[in-house]
Amino acid sequence: MKVVWCLFLLIFCVSAAERPNILFAISDDQSWPHTSAYGDNIVKTPAFDRVAAKGVLFDTAFCGAPQCSPSRAAITTGRQIWQLQEAGVHASYFPKEYKTYPKVLQDASYQVGYTGKGWGPGDYKHYGRQENPAGPVWKNRKLKNPARGISTTDYTGNFLDFMAAKKDGQPFCFWYGAHEPHRSYEFGVGAKNGKKPEDVNVPPFLPDTEVVRKDILDYAYEIEWFDKHLGNMLDHLEKIGELDNTLIIVTADNGMPFPRAKANLYELGAHIPLAICWGKNFKGGSRVKTPVSTAQVSATIYDAVGITKPATVTQPSLMPLLKGQDVTQVVFTGRERHTHARYNNWTYPCRAIRTDKFLLIHNMKPDRWPAGDPKGDKFYDIDSCPSKTEILKENGPFLELSTTKRPEFELFDVTKDPYAMKNLAENPEYKTTVAELTKQLHEQLKKDGDPRFNGYGDIFESYPRISKMRPIMGGFHEKGKYNPEYLQPNQKVDQNKIGKPVK
Repeated sequence: MKVVWCLFLLIFCVSAAERPNILFAISDDQSWPHTSAYGDNIVKTPAFDRVAAKGVLFDTAFCGAPQCSPSRAAITTGRQIWQLQEAGVHASYFPKEYKTYPKVLQDASYQVGYTGKGWGPGDYKHYGRQENPAGPVWKNRKLKNPARGISTTDYTGNFLDFMAAKKDGQPFCFWYGAHEPHRSYEFGVGAKNGKKPEDVNVPPFLPDTEVVRKDILDYAYEIEWFDKHLGNMLDHLEKIGELDNTLIIVTADNGMPFPRAKANLYELGAHIPLAICWGKNFKGGSRVKTPVSTAQVSATIYDAVGITKPATVTQPSLMPLLKGQDVTQVVFTGRERHTHARYNNWTYPCRAIRTDKFLLIHNMKPDRWPAGDPKGDKFYDIDSCPSKTEILKENGPFLELSTTKRPEFELFDVTKDPYAMKNLAENPEYKTTVAELTKQLHEQLKKDGDPRFNGYGDIFESYPRISKMRPIMGGFHEKGKYNPEYLQPNQKVDQNKIGKPVK
């Protein structure tokens, strides 16, 4: 089968009239149901829907991690977060040894660039990178934002500048990274612009209040801002005759910034939108239900442009699925540290396997708080927002759903329980399912070289955080420094970045 596929790729790439362009568009914090192509009734996303109609809509796409920078690192490198050292935790460093697809294409004479949010937050320069892993930044154009919380970056204007700067006939690779719908929002802006609170489908893990409904409307309003600029870019490509020769990938880095979503491996935390088109190369209007990961994006791009993928890429291409072939696979995802939310800057390590029917999560430190230590009821792994204020005020079952310590294993039948509310792991009827999925998950993680399953998992606790640190959490809190308590034998680190032991 591998030989047949390689021959197909060779013929396909050689016969292409010219090297395809790449437009990669990524929203910041958007869960999979929230586009009109998936049937949502409060979000209007004509540009996303256009890509889906021209190509392939993925019903079961997952991010590499439910957090910004680890997810984006997985996308650019084609590796799982447990294979990325510091880049596998949020807001740390990005080791230079892992090749990124924008840099590889830049070296292959592509015009490469990004606008908005590339890889981040984090420090990509410390270990020798000269540019953001998404490429050189285009940021000169600004605009008046229509609401507080929306970026003043003129994504469309910067894309047009980028396109005007490339040489005639030169293929391009552009990363459009919107800052939306990342928090914060202008409260009530969605309702102010005609969206109706009564139309909102409130997830069962949030209280059904007017505040929560309006918070979700504001989130929807910001998704539409992302989509508007995507539409402008598609229109420009069509105008200059490049639309059909451009591989267009539209997705999100992780799920919605609400309690029990972002920074969680539940469905609305890690399950994200994904649509891909490329002229007539894929059958328009196709839908794929097979579970996939955005860590497969890099290999897909290499296949499309006819470049042999670097040896550092570990995840397979989506091209067989895009071409309508039957592929059976499951996906793996996970998380480590999100913010500085626990004593000693500890992570909350968990891994998951997602099939077409089940989601199994292994919480490897069930003695830790999943949303952060309850210091002053802050739960820092949950973004500050009106919905968080509501569950704190309620101080009841909704707060418990988001913050209470979790069992080591959780199993959900997502065909019956799409919001992952009923844990079946202790149900005797699912004992065999839990055992089989756990075995499959652990075997894959060990094969991948995941430190958590190869005897040195504490290395994740050592990795620096270059964003805000909170001394109130207690223990180690040096910004940008390695925690010496968890350094591993032969771990390569900048000696000047090793912190002081906690007394």
